[in-house]
Amino acid sequence: MQLLDSPENPVPEGARCEELLTSDGVRLRYARWSAAGGTRLGTVTIAQGRAEFIEKYFEVISELRSRGFDVVAFDWRGQGGSQRLVRNRNKGHVGSFEEYKIDLRSILKSVVMAEYPGPHFILAHSTGCAVVLADSRRLRTMAERAVLCSPLVGLMDGGRRERLVFAFAKLLSLCGLSRMALPRSAGNIVVPFDGNRQTRDPKRFARFQACLEKRADLAVGPPTVGWLRSAVKTLLSFRTREFGPSMVLPSMVIASGADRIVSTRATEELVSRMKAAGYIEIADAEHELLQERDVIRQQFWAAFDAFVPGQVKDDFHVSGH
Repeated sequence: MQLLDSPENPVPEGARCEELLTSDGVRLRYARWSAAGGTRLGTVTIAQGRAEFIEKYFEVISELRSRGFDVVAFDWRGQGGSQRLVRNRNKGHVGSFEEYKIDLRSILKSVVMAEYPGPHFILAHSTGCAVVLADSRRLRTMAERAVLCSPLVGLMDGGRRERLVFAFAKLLSLCGLSRMALPRSAGNIVVPFDGNRQTRDPKRFARFQACLEKRADLAVGPPTVGWLRSAVKTLLSFRTREFGPSMVLPSMVIASGADRIVSTRATEELVSRMKAAGYIEIADAEHELLQERDVIRQQFWAAFDAFVPGQVKDDFHVSGH
């Protein structure tokens, strides 16, 4: 359960890395940090994307702490240091996105709300955003606001093609192949910078790849048919007319203008139907906003700071911020 510490990606000071058993008996790895001095502004829970892990967010965690936030980060079931759900740990599998809801609720109830006073905020990326959106009614009782980065709202432009993908995955699942890795999925865990679709920042990309080289057990490969089926089923639920008004958790959606992994157009359309959400699109940003170049990240933090007010900011000071 230890966190990977390295010179290029040191563990933020004061980390406590522990294990939590969810209500359905799955072991999750999580870590927590107290705010770094000054006036405490609240607690931020990080809901990472698919195939990510706590160590990838060390820089973000330090930036949140310097702002006065306690931070809790965890690995979803089936990835990172949490319990894997299939024998071949390289497969990115989950039976249903309902299980991700259990993960997030368990962390919020047993760690965040039990150990840290409010206000409580959620910072989510990609798949983490889909979970937050799908469970917003319940989460409204557990968090004040959420910031959603490059949300997994559409796998591609056009709902018709998504329905075809869903039908394909459903057929394979009915044939007993839900745990089969998706055909044509990239199987390499460590990949070169050229041609990647995550970020245009070579330093941050190399840092992430170095983590995978040192701790291959944190890595997860291509998603399974079952993961895809559950993902598209969740995305199709966002298309329904009643979904927009039903999303009641106040949120700021920050989309990536150059995203080649999720559909920015689908994200903008969804937010247009949501009364509780605002929308910002950062031009020329790839999918992973928080791992992007400084000029992109500065725009993200400006939006975050404007949307996530804590209790009192007047007497909290950080040099350079």
